[in-house]
Amino acid sequence: MSSKAASPADFPDSPAARAFRQPLMLGVFLNLQDIQRSRLPSSNTWTFDYNALVVQRAESLGFELAFSRTQWLPKGGYDGDASLDAFVALGAMAAITRTILLISTIHVLYGPMHPLHLAKYGATLDHISKGRWGINVVTGHRAVEHEMFGWERIEHDRRYELAGELLEVVQRLWTDTENFSFEGASPWKVKNGYITPKPLYGRPVLVNATGSDAGIRFAARYSDIVFITSPGGAHIDSALETLPPHVARIREAAGEAGRSVKTVINPIIVSRDTPQEAQEYADAIVAGALGRAGFNGYDSDAHAWRGRKDARHKQGRNLGGNIEIVGSPEQVVEQLLALKGAGIDGVQLGFFDFTADLEHFGRRILPLMKDAGLRV
Repeated sequence: MSSKAASPADFPDSPAARAFRQPLMLGVFLNLQDIQRSRLPSSNTWTFDYNALVVQRAESLGFELAFSRTQWLPKGGYDGDASLDAFVALGAMAAITRTILLISTIHVLYGPMHPLHLAKYGATLDHISKGRWGINVVTGHRAVEHEMFGWERIEHDRRYELAGELLEVVQRLWTDTENFSFEGASPWKVKNGYITPKPLYGRPVLVNATGSDAGIRFAARYSDIVFITSPGGAHIDSALETLPPHVARIREAAGEAGRSVKTVINPIIVSRDTPQEAQEYADAIVAGALGRAGFNGYDSDAHAWRGRKDARHKQGRNLGGNIEIVGSPEQVVEQLLALKGAGIDGVQLGFFDFTADLEHFGRRILPLMKDAGLRV
């Protein structure tokens, strides 16, 4: 079975196509859970109202993407007391935004989710958002999360096979004009399946985060955006050294599948007006460190984060994000230019203090990005 859904980027007037025309796409990587990384005070909260204001401000600055993680952890698994679901929260933001793409992280194998549900929910949000909603497809790397749903963790590569089967059916539901039935390796079945309305631009935007061979094959076949991590860990020097061959590998796989993909990565931006002030800000975050936020020692078979354990690479300071960009506005833009040169098409930005640091980014860094040709 092979789906026929065109990428939304194939439609020149789609929100995805408009976003993809930027030399370097900008996104915000929201904290919808109570992440407590440092004792240094910040305005951050997990609440919908706070994160909605962050997304609205990012949109007003011209950002193209909003994104957040979702995790399913037992009591004590989060840093703090609360964690909103990204599927619901990002979907709800469709009603209060106008241009920004809203990417909901969904663990498609937990439950497992039935393709009819995913197709119907997705088509509904596609129409509410006018083509701006998308899915970050996650298969689940922590054993504890699968166990919460009453399953044993599925073997790594097998997860991508099952997720591919699900997406094939979902894409048929988004495009087929007649009923169809399906029975495969997954525990769900479809008999005379059909959904309306159909998405406005072929299908919603599809994203997956990966660093493994199986994940890259999956991305090459299905994704519009590949959310990558630095094979060299969080230090910007190691990231810039290791990213070019990694990105080339992803583009080659997509080309072999007859497709093209965009790559995005998640830096944290720690910036002040001068290099000294930026370093002092980073030092203050580290001085108040509470430990490694968000991991808590759970068993994981994820490939993407292995670079952080590789002694051959410079490592970051645990400031947050997949890579760390610290410096004055001019230094930040130099490093963003270097990421673009390494093959990165977009950055999903994190900030230690989202409201204050996003304002600094918009006031001091964004104009320099435009001058440098990173924004149009």
